[in-house]
Amino acid sequence: MEHKRTWKRATLRHWVKRYSRDEDGSIAIEMMILLPMLFWAFLTLFSIFDAYRKHSLNQKAAFTIGDMISRETALIDQAFLNGTQELLAYLTNENVTDTSIRITSVKFDADNNIYKRDWSKTKGWVPELKNNNISNWHTRLPIMPHNERIMVVETFVKYNPPYNTGLSDHEIVNFVFTRPRYAPQILWSD
Repeated sequence: MEHKRTWKRATLRHWVKRYSRDEDGSIAIEMMILLPMLFWAFLTLFSIFDAYRKHSLNQKAAFTIGDMISRETALIDQAFLNGTQELLAYLTNENVTDTSIRITSVKFDADNNIYKRDWSKTKGWVPELKNNNISNWHTRLPIMPHNERIMVVETFVKYNPPYNTGLSDHEIVNFVFTRPRYAPQILWSD
């Protein structure tokens, strides 16, 4: 009887050692563990690159619109602003309802060392700027001579990542300033 118990323990040890050394089916189990992580990593990288692409598109669109406005010699009106928002939506490949634009004419008062607003108009959900919003934009705008004017174009586009992998919905904001090219000032007409 003692001999049978020793033989069973030896056989059991033998099977445990053999099972621990056996590698049959381990690749399938490893693949089941790693495949979801690889798939999540791929979707995350895709989302990150998509976010960078969208930010780049929005920045290029803002510079294009700023350059377009700086070349204007005629009065800018609401129809021009509507068309500018549609151009932003077209250049960024977004819906018009997901885009907003703010155009502001800014003058520098060197005597008081402040920036002043000539006019500010928006299309979308952002509010117009007031003088107290821009008076101390010394870190955002360049050094300018007295009574020099620039056009500030701000674009706002809602961004939703293609996959929910940790990136959150946010707003892509661009701030572009341009000096008028062919006229000393760009005027707004109601």
